[in-house]
Amino acid sequence: MSDLDDLIKSIPLADIAAQLGVSEDVASEAVQQTVPTLLAGLQAQDTTEPQAQLIDAADNGDGHEIVASLFGEKTDDVAAAAAAPLSSGVTDGLVKQLLPILAPIVISFVMKKLAGGGAAAPQQEQAPAPQQSGGDVLGSILGNMLGGGNQQAGGNAAGNVLGSILGGLLKGK
Repeated sequence: MSDLDDLIKSIPLADIAAQLGVSEDVASEAVQQTVPTLLAGLQAQDTTEPQAQLIDAADNGDGHEIVASLFGEKTDDVAAAAAAPLSSGVTDGLVKQLLPILAPIVISFVMKKLAGGGAAAPQQEQAPAPQQSGGDVLGSILGNMLGGGNQQAGGNAAGNVLGSILGGLLKGK
């Protein structure tokens, strides 16, 4: 199972569905698209080290601060891009509500990966080489989560389209 799958399975879908007032199926579909969106936003950060404000916001559960830091003024565009390939039950408004709910969960998961605990190690890299900088490790973790392990039919195609759209949106952040 991939790290992305582990992360998605750790998310309390029933609670999120109830909070958003949607079915668990709609919540699941939205979560499966929104988590990679958050990871892509983190990967697009200009810095090679996770920003202290993101870690603090995750510790405090402040999803709105994390989303603002990752996407800035492009949050509406990112939400629309994430919702576009999904069913009619998943709207950009729903994704926009979901982003701050999931953001602390995603950041915490990635930070656990950076610290070397709480999630399975990548298949090809059991431990970073001693000369590897923290940014290289972060990039490796995010690249592994975004690029590997999703064997569901159509999952990679949607991810590639989303990655392309988000890449264009976030470059001008």
